[in-house]
Amino acid sequence: MTAPARIAPAAPAEQPHAAYLGIGVYRPRRVVPNSEIVDKIDSSDEWIKTRSGIESRNFASDDETILEMSVKAAERAIKAANIDPALVDCVISATNTRLELGPSLAPQIAKALGRIGIPSFDITAGCSGFTTAAAVGTDLIRAGTAKYVVVVGVERLSDLIAEDDRTCAFIFADGAGAAVIGPSDEVGISQVSWGADGDYTGAIYQDKDFGTYFDEVHAYRDDTAGTTEAPVRPFLRMEGRKVFRWAATALLPACQEALKLAGLTSKDIDVFVPHQANLRITQVLIKALELRDDCVVAEDIVTTGNTSAASIPLAIEELLRTGKAKPGQTALVMAFGSGLAYAGHVITLPPTYEEA
Repeated sequence: MTAPARIAPAAPAEQPHAAYLGIGVYRPRRVVPNSEIVDKIDSSDEWIKTRSGIESRNFASDDETILEMSVKAAERAIKAANIDPALVDCVISATNTRLELGPSLAPQIAKALGRIGIPSFDITAGCSGFTTAAAVGTDLIRAGTAKYVVVVGVERLSDLIAEDDRTCAFIFADGAGAAVIGPSDEVGISQVSWGADGDYTGAIYQDKDFGTYFDEVHAYRDDTAGTTEAPVRPFLRMEGRKVFRWAATALLPACQEALKLAGLTSKDIDVFVPHQANLRITQVLIKALELRDDCVVAEDIVTTGNTSAASIPLAIEELLRTGKAKPGQTALVMAFGSGLAYAGHVITLPPTYEEA
């Protein structure tokens, strides 16, 4: 008796090593300079650049949905990896801004890639979502549970930002990034350094749950006397100073642990790819890590903003596309965000998708 066509094939053999095989991204069409932000937050271009390093960011249009951006990034990652899409046997997506309880995003990405029947699931781990998903995918490959895993980080943070919020409106942005992770003859991904500090869960938060919001909507509709104020939808909020202080102290040990797990020191690193949260945080880490003078550091935040779970693949792609970094170089990757959670590892940089 033959197995149904929609059932995934038997798991591959255990693989001792895994690597990023290809990176692909999707950047929304609309570029939003600081000049479009400043009046609404009573600020200036100089104020934004001084506090974050950001000059512009991308906001998604109505047709650039979470799913559409994810699929395009995943397809480009598969092309960069130069593998047959039929070989993909797992999809993991990471996002914090998909405002639906179901269906899950990853199975929809898998379907769009032509891969029905393979394990596909979502994770929510704040800005560390992509590296967390990559660590899970890597372990699946090492255990023989999967052979080629597509990992996607995607956000539409513009949907959750109050335009007049001075703490968030100029920082967060939209986009998607994906990677194919697969077997390798050599170590291409180190063991992950990860964790979460639950004492700081209130540092980045949603100001009300949707259940409360819907209750307010119903009360407003039922108020025939007109005494109830119109409800305000939930928005993302952040205590920027608290996040900065935490990052300035907690991330150095996390990076050092990632280096230790890889059997390397900071002097062995060719490229440093921190989460693109704030250029000042990056500068603090550069100094503390004592990187080589010629170490290339990702500063994609300048023109991309903070894209949360999409930040790491977008930053890697920018380095490779511009020639600042090269495939095959050794990179320390460290992401961090709401939770406050972090996840990072040392990787060998893969090729990126290039337009024909």
